[in-house]
Parts: sequence; structure tokens; C-alpha cells
Amino acid sequence: MGDNNVNLPPGFRFYPTDEELVVHFLHRKATLLPCHPDVIPDLDLYPYDPWELDGKALAEGNKWYFYSRKTQNRATSNGYWKAVGMEDPVNNSAGKKVGMKKYLVFYVGEAPSGIKTNWTMQEYRLSDSAASTSSTRSSKRRGHSKIDYSNWVICRVYERDDQDHDDGTELSCLDEVFLSLDDLDEISLPN
Repeated sequence: MGDNNVNLPPGFRFYPTDEELVVHFLHRKATLLPCHPDVIPDLDLYPYDPWELDGKALAEGNKWYFYSRKTQNRATSNGYWKAVGMEDPVNNSAGKKVGMKKYLVFYVGEAPSGIKTNWTMQEYRLSDSAASTSSTRSSKRRGHSKIDYSNWVICRVYERDDQDHDDGTELSCLDEVFLSLDDLDEISLPN
């Protein structure tokens, strides 16, 4: 995937909001509806370390986008993804919850003693009500297939730059607090 934006008109960038990722891309995938432009690839994330995503996922600037399956095992050959903070709701423009967003940070080494990196993943899933609706619709469309498309997530992976936080990563103050809570494990307090 050398030119990952081949289906976009010249001058256009892939810069979706959280709502667009959930409603336009993930929900359509879960219900087997066509998505235009169809630029986000399916990728089994966990064989790859984050720095290996280039050429495998849709790249836009310093961010990579891809669909993956929901899984509890988030280990790669060199490390693991660890969830930080709580899931945040993703609301549509009418204020209705359409999905959930979870932050994960990549650690090099084996859990629980890995070394924290600057690689961050935002994992989006459909909300429970949207997932059950999608599962019902998609099962009617495809007959009795054993694949459950509501188990898809869409991921945005990027490397945070500690020097410059004004790079469009869209972290709120609350997100920064959740990401910094993980640093408490590395602080040793005097006795």
C-alpha cells in the first residue's frame, strides 16, 4: 500500500472524527454496507509491533488506521498493548451514544514489567445497542454465516511526541490524565 490515499481525490486528507470512524466506517463494516471511500484495510494487529504498521495500514500523516477483531490478547512478538483509563463514549451529532473509545499504550517486553513507549492506540467499538442491531442486520444479509461482524473494531495508532503535543492528536485534558495515570506505576515513593 505505497499510496494509501489512492481512492481519495487529490488534495483530500483522511482526517475522520471519532463519530465518523464509528458511524461511517465501523458501523457500515459491521452491517456489511459498502463504505466509500473503501480505504481502511483489515489487519490482524497483534503479529505487528506499532512501528511495523507502515505499508500495512492506512497512513495519514503520523497516524495509521485499520480494522481488527476484538480480542483480549494484545501481545506482539516484542511487547504488548495495555489499556489505560476508562472507555469514553462516542456520541453522534444528536448526542446519542454510538460507540466507545479505549486508549491503549504499547510496552516493549513482557507483561507486567515492560517498558512504556510513546505509541498510543485508540480502539473504537460499537456501543452495545449498536452492536446488537448490527449483528441482527448483518446476519439477515448474509444468511447463516458464522462470522460475527459486530466483533470488529477500528484502530487509530500513532506515536506521541513528548516534546510537542500540538500535532493534532486530539487529546483532551482528561485523556492526558488517564495516560499519565499509567506513569504512577513507575514512581517510587519514599518510605
